[in-house]
Amino acid sequence: MRVHGRVLTAAELGADGLGERATLVQFSTVFCQPCRATRRTLAEVAAMVGGVAHVEIDAERHLDLVRELEIVKTPTVLVLDRHGRIVRRAAGQPRRADVIAALGHAV
Repeated sequence: MRVHGRVLTAAELGADGLGERATLVQFSTVFCQPCRATRRTLAEVAAMVGGVAHVEIDAERHLDLVRELEIVKTPTVLVLDRHGRIVRRAAGQPRRADVIAALGHAV
């Protein structure tokens, strides 16, 4: 399956809405230590960059979406543009600079 370019809706993500400019979607699990650090990094970036939202998804509670998007490791981060289209994807704990650079492809 080709994941890049796939459009995700706020309803699919269980979110109130997508960011005006971009959305950072984080797939996590409860016992994932790198997920906690990733949560902080993405929240900081979303707070720094106007119009960017951060949505965290519990991978274990959304197995259908995890399978469809071929999420095999947590944390996995998807960067969506303002329309919900996946423009970047990364597995593992990201660095703040890498998240900011990835947002450049979405805004």
